[in-house]
Amino acid sequence: MEQKQVVIIGAGISGLVACKYCLSKGFKPIVFESMGDIGGVWAKTIKTTRLQTFKGMYEFADFPWPASVTEDFPTQHQLLNYLRSYATHFDLIKHIQFNSLVKEIDYQGPSSFSWADWSGLHETYPIGKWKVTVDNNESQTKVHDADFVILCVGRFKDVPNIPEFATGTGPEVFRGKVIHSMEYSAMEHEKAEEFVKGKRVVVVGFQKQGLDIAMECSSVNGTENPCTVVYRKDRWKLPDFSPWGIPLQYLYLNRFSELMVHKPGEGFLLSLLATLLSPLVKSCRKQRDLVGNGGCCGAGIGVGEGSE
Repeated sequence: MEQKQVVIIGAGISGLVACKYCLSKGFKPIVFESMGDIGGVWAKTIKTTRLQTFKGMYEFADFPWPASVTEDFPTQHQLLNYLRSYATHFDLIKHIQFNSLVKEIDYQGPSSFSWADWSGLHETYPIGKWKVTVDNNESQTKVHDADFVILCVGRFKDVPNIPEFATGTGPEVFRGKVIHSMEYSAMEHEKAEEFVKGKRVVVVGFQKQGLDIAMECSSVNGTENPCTVVYRKDRWKLPDFSPWGIPLQYLYLNRFSELMVHKPGEGFLLSLLATLLSPLVKSCRKQRDLVGNGGCCGAGIGVGEGSE
């Protein structure tokens, strides 16, 4: 069988796994990463970020954490080193093109296929090609042909959740600086500290990243310029690991949880089972909110001077 060319967009965790899997199946993968390093959201985040999932449930099945990492919830640097070691061990780096931004994906060919044809099941494939337009760091544009495209950009990649304001009531009338948490996370750690130092900071949002940023601001400024958190709904923040002696993550990070969601090409029994289990999906999502595992890119930051 002809060796298939696969384009993978994103060199985060899912992009690295996709690249390794394609190589194991005899495909030719090429990974386009817009930043200069692997890691996705882990490559740019706030200084105090730690893994919020127990490390035993957040590791590659064929590449365990090194013995030198003894913490149950490793730091950002430890996790990045782990990902780099994984990529080096399986020789993935040579398949990654960094500072390469995908601008357009266009399929050229017939599209009247069943899901089995598109997924490659039963060794059947669409006969068309994907045209992937990429800009590199030198402002050069190149079009790549691919048999398959795998999107590994993640839930929180470059899509800030910013509310719309009526005219005269938005950030434009605020005398300080208004940024999204993604902008704060993208700063170098020293620059982020300098940005909030000596200023009064308001964090809008009560999920994990909002609270993490509020803690950082409080650590920098102390009681002289206290940080204020603004939110719409009260939430009880419970320890995620084992508030009642049982790790809650076992409820939604397991093989059984895969049966709760509908998937393309599923048969009648799987579809029926996912429908019957749908109430559990809502329950798990609510539990994740309670323990502070909600979306990590929804906080806004307002920064003003420390004096009136």
